Amino acid sequence: MADTTSTVDIALQAEDNKVTAGKKRAAALESLPDKVHTWPYLVRAEFIAGCVMMLFLMVWSITIDAPMEEPSNPTKTPNPSKAPWYFLGLQEMLVYFDPWFAGVVAPSLIIVGLMVIPYVDINPNGNGYYTFKERKFAISTFLFGFLFLWCSQIVIGVFLRGPGWNFFLPGQFWDPHKVVAMTNVDLPYLLGARTLVSQALVGLACVAAYFSLIPAIWFFFKDRPMMQQLGIVRYNVVAFLFFTQLGIVIKMVLRWTLAVKYIMVIPNIIDI
Repeated sequence: MADTTSTVDIALQAEDNKVTAGKKRAAALESLPDKVHTWPYLVRAEFIAGCVMMLFLMVWSITIDAPMEEPSNPTKTPNPSKAPWYFLGLQEMLVYFDPWFAGVVAPSLIIVGLMVIPYVDINPNGNGYYTFKERKFAISTFLFGFLFLWCSQIVIGVFLRGPGWNFFLPGQFWDPHKVVAMTNVDLPYLLGARTLVSQALVGLACVAAYFSLIPAIWFFFKDRPMMQQLGIVRYNVVAFLFFTQLGIVIKMVLRWTLAVKYIMVIPNIIDI
């Protein structure tokens, strides 16, 4: 009987110890701060990552020589004349848009869009930690704009644009004598407009109809919690930038599929 009692006491004591240890662990976890200081935790990790990257680039630069071409000759320009790789995205955009849009308007909208992000982003999730589940729209939109509308254009300009700025598939011979027939037409012409005035009106109507989707979406979904949090001003800013980004893709697809040069043409004023 005594042995049984002592065994029960030992089991109860062990259970009490587990409960006490669990309470101490829970109290310790509750006492931990939900935020940590940038120094030294984040800065230390960034410093180590920077040192590793610098070491990698140093070894790379020592072991691999930079590809140098022959000295420049002003009487013999290269075909094609390509901008530095970090500007090839803009040069590729010239295939699809008028120079004023590809070289001025689009880069300006990119800069303005990046500047307004802190003022239109109402989602506090992701501050201080990485998450995709809670920021699907923001992250997907950014990755689409960065990878597709920027990085992919650079890749095309570097590897797939050959003599005459013609498109060549990987492994295809870059024929300097290749000639591509210019069959591009404006969208209003495809829709039946033949005079300059009718083409300008039809193009303006197409652009107006496209951007009229912005207030239409607000009208039908304004009672949604996300819309209420955004407010009408922030919504219009976000929607305009998003529709402009999507419009660039639509214009590129129209060029690839229907050889559309411009959607809206107003002589001596605007070409889109």
